[in-house]
Amino acid sequence: MEYRVLGNTGLKISSFVLGTGTFGFWGNNTEKEAAVMLDEALAGGINLIDTADVYSSGQSEEILGHILKGRRQDVILATKGGMPMGSGLNQSGNSKYWIKRAVEGSLRRLQTDYIDLYQLHQPDLHTDIEESLDALTDLVREGKIRYIGTSNFQAWQVTEAQWTSERKNTARFVSEQAPYSILNRSIEFDLLAATAKYGMGVMVWSPLSGGLLTGKYRSGEAVAPDSRAASSLGKLSTVVDPNREENRIKFEAVAKLQTLAGEAGLTLPHLAMAFTQAHSSITSAIVGARTIEQLRETLKGSDIRLSTDILDAIDAIVPPGVTLDALEKGWTPDWLQADKRRILG
Repeated sequence: MEYRVLGNTGLKISSFVLGTGTFGFWGNNTEKEAAVMLDEALAGGINLIDTADVYSSGQSEEILGHILKGRRQDVILATKGGMPMGSGLNQSGNSKYWIKRAVEGSLRRLQTDYIDLYQLHQPDLHTDIEESLDALTDLVREGKIRYIGTSNFQAWQVTEAQWTSERKNTARFVSEQAPYSILNRSIEFDLLAATAKYGMGVMVWSPLSGGLLTGKYRSGEAVAPDSRAASSLGKLSTVVDPNREENRIKFEAVAKLQTLAGEAGLTLPHLAMAFTQAHSSITSAIVGARTIEQLRETLKGSDIRLSTDILDAIDAIVPPGVTLDALEKGWTPDWLQADKRRILG
């Protein structure tokens, strides 16, 4: 396992991160299964664990709180907040009111006194970033958070936040968490330039493109009954649906990538994970395995690095900065809604 510095923090984190979106009913993982996966990740050299309050409605954090007892100091623990955690009007977003309540909830579920990295799960266009930074700065001073980060931010939002921190002398975001894979390269267009400009680390999620880059989903074939897509509703099942016309170009790219991986003596998942390690602005890739077998197989490729020839061949299949499916971008900005794009008569 390679270790890289998270932005300018001096904090060394593993190039693979354990994502725990499958801990809890979202992944049907019991606490016992989650403990085995945590053991495997730590044995494989992973030292950062990423979760969120919204994962399985808090169950992911609760499971982590139980299985980290006695070894909390052995891991760097990251969580996220801001997504809806109830039906209340103010049970979501990045307001000072909700951030402070959300952090207290995460601390309670995680059974810890502090969070190493607390990330805003997505932008909140109804809240001024200064308001969010004020709340996060208070929590840093109180010792409840050590570092702060963002997730799914656009390049201009990263820049605005950095300028606000400098102007108002608040804590500043040290990392961004964004979707990135061979099939979804939109962050290369400007986001990675912005994070590099401000010395931020970058953790990427969905490096296997929702499972498409495992090779287990094929055009014209039904998904396997035991796959995550088969048990999922909404975006994930749509992203990999072999009968969806919009996915045709993705399946064609996957077939070419499968051939490329074979010629290089690699599995497709190892090729895909190694691709995320090749960009100079990316610190780590989040591994969101559903089973211990998937995690073990992924960890086998943690030290694979791709040659320039292979990277050039990938660029020929999916050009830099290009995303083949808008659904994989992770977050649809409010300003793309019809009422924000049109002058209504």
